[in-house]
Amino acid sequence: MKIYTKTGDKGRTSLATGARVRKSDKRLEAYGTADELNSFVGLLRSKVAQEEGGWCAAKDEQLGWIQNRLFDVGAVLSGADMPFAEESVNQLEMWIDEMQEDLSELREFILPGGSEAVALCHVCRTVARRLERSVVAWCDEEGVDLPERVVCFVNRLSDYSFVLARWVGKKQKIVPFVWKK
Repeated sequence: MKIYTKTGDKGRTSLATGARVRKSDKRLEAYGTADELNSFVGLLRSKVAQEEGGWCAAKDEQLGWIQNRLFDVGAVLSGADMPFAEESVNQLEMWIDEMQEDLSELREFILPGGSEAVALCHVCRTVARRLERSVVAWCDEEGVDLPERVVCFVNRLSDYSFVLARWVGKKQKIVPFVWKK
C-alpha cells in the first residue's frame, strides 16, 4: 500500500465522516495540534525512558496512556462517532494528586527549563493550552457544540504536564528556574 494518495494535493482533506474540507479549516488546526502534542508527549516519553531510577516505568506507562487518549481526541475532533470517557479526566486528576503529594507547596512562578525532560514537560503543557484554544475557536467559528469532555481532558493534561515538570525536576534533583521580577 502506498502512503501517498494524492487526494490532498489541492488543499483539501477528508474528515472521519468522509466530508472534504479545506486544510485551513479550524477543525484541522485543532486535531493537527492534538497530533503535534502527541508527538511531543512521545518525545518526552523517550526522554523519560533514558532516566535513571524506578520512577521511569510508571511515567512511561502514563505517557503511553496519554498518547492513546490524544489519538482519541484527534479522532473525535475529526468527526469520528465515538465517545470520550469522563474517566480519562479522572485518571489525569488521580495522577496529578499522587505527584503533588510528593511536592512542596508552590510559592513562586516557575519558568520552563532545568533539564531537557522538565523543559519538554513545559512544551507539552503549552501545546495542550494551544490545543484547547484551537478547539474552542473552531467551535465558536462554526457554531458547534463544544466537546466538553475533550476540552476538560486537554485542560487537565496541561495541569498534568505542569505538575509532571515539577515532579521530574524533583526526581532529577533540579533546582527549578523561578521568575524574578
